[in-house]
Amino acid sequence: MHAVRAEPKRLRALVDEEARAAGFEVVAVTDPEATPAAPARLAHFLEEGRHGEMAWMEETAMRRAHPRALWPEVRSIIMLGMNYGPDEDPLPLLARKDRAAISVYARNRDYHDVIKGRLKQIAGKFAARSGADVKVFVDTAPVMEKPLAAAAGLGWQGKHTNLVSRELGSWLFLGSIFTTADLEPDRPETDHCGSCRACLDICPTDAFPAPYQLDARRCISYLTIEHKGPIPHDLREKMGNRIYGCDDCLAVCPWNKFAQEASEAKLKAREALKAPRIADLLGLDDAAFRSFFSASPVKRIGRDCFIRNVLIAAGNSGRESLAPACERLASDASPLVRGAAVWSLSRLLGGRAFAALAQRLRPAENDREVLEEWDHALARAGVPA
Repeated sequence: MHAVRAEPKRLRALVDEEARAAGFEVVAVTDPEATPAAPARLAHFLEEGRHGEMAWMEETAMRRAHPRALWPEVRSIIMLGMNYGPDEDPLPLLARKDRAAISVYARNRDYHDVIKGRLKQIAGKFAARSGADVKVFVDTAPVMEKPLAAAAGLGWQGKHTNLVSRELGSWLFLGSIFTTADLEPDRPETDHCGSCRACLDICPTDAFPAPYQLDARRCISYLTIEHKGPIPHDLREKMGNRIYGCDDCLAVCPWNKFAQEASEAKLKAREALKAPRIADLLGLDDAAFRSFFSASPVKRIGRDCFIRNVLIAAGNSGRESLAPACERLASDASPLVRGAAVWSLSRLLGGRAFAALAQRLRPAENDREVLEEWDHALARAGVPA
């Protein structure tokens, strides 16, 4: 039995109705060819090496740049946004040096799971009513959601390259439904950044080479999540107590005066993840890490990278009381953790105490990576290796 094909206007009304019912605050439609400048911008980003270790961005560049390269049959793209606004400004937490800062988006359930399920609900009903084919995507797929969302009118890409909404500010998760149905596209949003550069000026690592350009290699979100090796020495102090992601450029945006607290319960922050104690996090072994961050996006980086981040926050805390926990981690099974522990201890202990510790813990020559951390830390402390 063939599905009954509804008129485009009725299909659009269905999309709006189902999107609201599924918890999306905004929904709009765009054409697959509506982002002509995006391929060149992506190419420049990759040519400059600004994607860092994210090799998958190069590998999927063609499909990412051209929606029809991802799915040749697509005729319309439905863009949806779900608000995840926090219940408080995340910036004051950066001054609480004994606490760790986790990005607002990662303080509860993994949003990929939440959004993808809702998108499938909407797409299923749309396909049944329209007879059209559909595919749903969240940001794990090679789709340039932000340029497409701007083309659809959900907002505009600000100078920090993220989407900004006049109604909801900076806190929007994006998802898309590709379809073979013909839908009337919405008008794109105008850029309303004006002369403001608050997002550029607040960045602690100077990750923006120019307005509307990002160098991921200097971005704390990239460093704490995507980067798998030791954090570059010149950026460690600038990370402060940020252990997973960074919200600075989002939180400072003046358009957040219109932001609202998330209404979706699964996106509201868990109390334990709002401002966890660095001392508590340093004690997490692999099992405890997996349990504490169950269903959270934090879990995907693994315990070793996570503890690396926490150790850097410990070193930046100025709290000598954290030194015993850092010393225990200087003998961890992971060289990544051991190296970060060395840096942290060099920051928390005086030169004489750190030199004495080096005599006990400095590794043999075959532990090259960690040995280099010791030598660098000793040189910084003015102590002969």
